[in-house]
Amino acid sequence: MDMKALFAKTKTIAIVGMSSRPERPSHVVASYMQNAGYRIVPVNPTYVGQKVLGETCVAALADVPVAIDIVDCFRRSEDMVEVARAAVAMRPLPKVLWMQVGVVNAEAAKIARDAGVGVVQNQCLETELIALQ
Repeated sequence: MDMKALFAKTKTIAIVGMSSRPERPSHVVASYMQNAGYRIVPVNPTYVGQKVLGETCVAALADVPVAIDIVDCFRRSEDMVEVARAAVAMRPLPKVLWMQVGVVNAEAAKIARDAGVGVVQNQCLETELIALQ
């Protein structure tokens, strides 16, 4: 996958498993991406309706009100099949299902790829963006 092209075409990132706690990796990465000029959409049923990094949190990918380019996942590997199914049900389709460091699921990857969605596993979105700069 051409990371430079992906980041150049990306405008909006859904952060699945977003935490409102600043010390959590999802919050750190989302904050970095937001500061780099990307819009983030927090997805976590625990914080639904609350503002996280100035954006309203939604319960699920099905509730995201805007087109998403990257679905960035801070969930356990075993939870990723459900997330992949939700991602491929989105319209328009996201460009990429991104599984953060430590998150790998072959079935979820197949679901996404079969629907035409790119897949990144076991990589940090922030680290990849930093590497391009």
